[in-house]
Amino acid sequence: QVRLVESGGGLVQPGGSLRLSCAASGSIFSINAMGWYRQAPGKQRESVAGITSAGITNYADSVKGRFTISRDNAKNTVYLQMSSLEPEDTAVYYCLFNIAKLHYWGQGTQVTVSS
Repeated sequence: QVRLVESGGGLVQPGGSLRLSCAASGSIFSINAMGWYRQAPGKQRESVAGITSAGITNYADSVKGRFTISRDNAKNTVYLQMSSLEPEDTAVYYCLFNIAKLHYWGQGTQVTVSS
């Protein structure tokens, strides 16, 4: 089975930075796209950032200029570098891989931005 393992979440003060990682393991031939989603308490899960197999990136307006998505194809890993964090960024963050027309989700990692 394909499994995604996330890491990097935690507690950070407003204005601080965190880097999330999501590594895939298992039988992987190619990854079509990768992305990050987040879900705050009482809110719907929303798209944060994505990157295509061609390296094209996209971001939600709320994080544009503060977050950067990147990948390491050799390690089957996607990253989310978060800077200038705000309390509104507090949520559980999930990575998503599109592999062979199927969607695989990470287990989620908690990001809490608080003073």
